[in-house]
Amino acid sequence: MAFYEYVSEEQLTGFDMYKYSAVDSNPLSVYVMHPFWNSVVKFLPTWLAPNLITFTGFIFLVLNFLMLTFFDYDFYASAPDHVHVPSWVWIVAGLLNFIAYTLDGVDGKQARRTNSSTPLGELFDHGLDSWACVFFVVTVYSIFGRVEAGAGVGVRTLYYILWVVLFSFILSHWEKYNTGVLFLPWGYDISQVTMSLVYIVTAVVGVETWYAPIFMSFHYRDLFTIMILGCAFTVTLPMSLYNVFKAYRKNTLQCSSFYESFLPFLSPVLLFILSTLWVCLSPSDIIEKQPRVFYFMVGTAFANITCKLIVCQMSKTRCQPLSWLLLPMALVVLVILSGLAQHYETLILYVWTAAVALAHIHYGVCVVHQLSGHFNIYAFSLKKPSTD
Repeated sequence: MAFYEYVSEEQLTGFDMYKYSAVDSNPLSVYVMHPFWNSVVKFLPTWLAPNLITFTGFIFLVLNFLMLTFFDYDFYASAPDHVHVPSWVWIVAGLLNFIAYTLDGVDGKQARRTNSSTPLGELFDHGLDSWACVFFVVTVYSIFGRVEAGAGVGVRTLYYILWVVLFSFILSHWEKYNTGVLFLPWGYDISQVTMSLVYIVTAVVGVETWYAPIFMSFHYRDLFTIMILGCAFTVTLPMSLYNVFKAYRKNTLQCSSFYESFLPFLSPVLLFILSTLWVCLSPSDIIEKQPRVFYFMVGTAFANITCKLIVCQMSKTRCQPLSWLLLPMALVVLVILSGLAQHYETLILYVWTAAVALAHIHYGVCVVHQLSGHFNIYAFSLKKPSTD
């Protein structure tokens, strides 16, 4: 693979001066999970690189996604009168999800324990977290599945729920871009513990349990939706705005104007507009035919945009106004909406999704390679490169 230097000299200089600054005030995290992670990290060998822990956790989430893709590709398996996902799959999903969450919690502790903390480690961690968002949402969707016979969640509804989760994630890094401090969102820890438990409970009681109404016509699917929307709009968004406003009052904002402050939202909003136009105006109703692939495409494109924002906020450089990935996507959406490729829309989606995934992987590999060389370290080993 040809390596390209995505990180500019100005950004490399910013990384050299970078100092980690984060605030975690979630009671679940502070009083329960951190003590647990402090115990777990003691069992890890001191030769184990933190980035390898991070990557292993991410791979577990990908395995969850692939496993549910095999057993429930179209999200119909949980619907009545369909062959359900085997109970053991939900147990494995719950365990893998919790292990991944635990590894995400101990990687930083392992870095401090082995005196191997670097800006690359934080970038690698948060970069994979941005991609993990789509795997979390799409995998847990299989518990409820599509709307059929009064059960499940519609694929369009899930599409908008996915976007709520994505914007909730980017809010934290928008905060840091403006304030210089990463305020860890409360919703993350709560959602991870909840999802892990729901997978295990589903294995015990069966997916049929989620069909029953909780009260009158209020179903578990409605609770699932309200919890995500409620957490985003009553906790995550207000706290983000408050933290940025507080920095403004203290005159400690990193940005000099309203435009510069909100510049990180330009590319994500354009991605939302393009993908939503495709969903709403698709000649073949692509979201109904290929929801899993479409979700993955959107989540991967979002992760690519977010990773570039993380690079900018860590290096304290100006955010790029427009991600180049949006230009070919705009062309793809234009061709689709014109009706010229109506009979090839699914093929175009598959090709474009593959292109987005490869572009994002190439970006990630190149950035890790470039920063590893810059800091004279190995990304997945604590050994030091030879100076000969």
